[in-house]
Amino acid sequence: MRIETVAPAPPFEQTTPREANNMARDLALASLLDRLEAMSIRGLRRMFSEREQMFTFRVRRTSDGVVQEGLSDRYTAITMLGLARMRPEVAVGAVTGTPLEDVRGAMLRRAATSRNLGDVALSLWAGDEGGADAAALEPVLRRLQELKPAADTHPVVELAWTVSALSDARAISAPMLRDDVARRLIGTFSQRSRLFPHAADSKGARAHVSCFADIIYPIQALAKYAAAVRSQQALDIASTCAGHLCSRQGDAGQWWWHYDYRTSEVLEGYPVYAIHQDAMGPMGLRALREAGGLDCSAATRRGMQWLVSSPELGGGSLIDGEADLIWRKVARREPGKLVRYMQSGVSLLHSSLRVPAVDLAFPPGTIDYEDRPYHLGWLLYAWAGAGLPGAKS
Repeated sequence: MRIETVAPAPPFEQTTPREANNMARDLALASLLDRLEAMSIRGLRRMFSEREQMFTFRVRRTSDGVVQEGLSDRYTAITMLGLARMRPEVAVGAVTGTPLEDVRGAMLRRAATSRNLGDVALSLWAGDEGGADAAALEPVLRRLQELKPAADTHPVVELAWTVSALSDARAISAPMLRDDVARRLIGTFSQRSRLFPHAADSKGARAHVSCFADIIYPIQALAKYAAAVRSQQALDIASTCAGHLCSRQGDAGQWWWHYDYRTSEVLEGYPVYAIHQDAMGPMGLRALREAGGLDCSAATRRGMQWLVSSPELGGGSLIDGEADLIWRKVARREPGKLVRYMQSGVSLLHSSLRVPAVDLAFPPGTIDYEDRPYHLGWLLYAWAGAGLPGAKS
């Protein structure tokens, strides 16, 4: 009888608890992103006006159901940016009945005569990302130049969108304008607080108040600029700002809302917005990591976990499977924006002053039952190539 020898099996490599946790976490995130992508495409379909070839300002829950309200050039441009990152057969589901090229063309025509820098910059960025040629983009670029982003007073988020658009541009080129606006954006950064202000050259009673958008969009823009021109200064500023932002993240992963541009401290945490947790935060911090800057992946995961299970909602979530929408925010139980105005007012008197006991008097836990298309557009943009199954390869 012939006896065959068999090579011994390699030793079994046991998965460590940490590795098992990481694997489970990654699988859970992939499943969540799959769900959020599908919800985003269906949600955008409910926010699209076929007659106007634009996306609405928002949808809102009412006693008569979820209804559309308004139209928005800005939100249309952001949504088209996100859809440009998706495969055509997936993206078209958001604009059923209208070719994406028609929506893009109408967007660019409106932008060519717009007086709003943010709308023009976003439309230029979305048009280029979506494959528009130079002939279609040139009128929008001229309009961008006419609005003097490197000289006139503009919100910092609009300067950041301009830098991102010109840094990502493929069909058009405006290196001098890109560099001038990037220098202006860099010039607004406070080395003391490690934050950006709400507006370049801003003055007034609320000039010391920066919001999350004023911080995350410049991080993204300077990361893109650093990648485009190999600017170590831009990358270092973006990393410094991001590191500080992450140090102020809430214990449950909340990205807080208002900060003091003078001192770096949180002025008022609420509302906590879903878009910050699953779209804008991941988008800006991912751009930074991909440019070779600070890796904030752990903070991004904490932010996503808050969206899944919010302590302010007793472990509930703004992701509403029954409504098939992601609701806008968790806010305080307060009249209007009372706490935000009070905190900005007293902190103007002295940077250390705060209104006491606001969590007791005005506890967080109120859901804002609306959603806006720019939320879903940025969500698609943020995660394309990093987990969304419908994204372009």
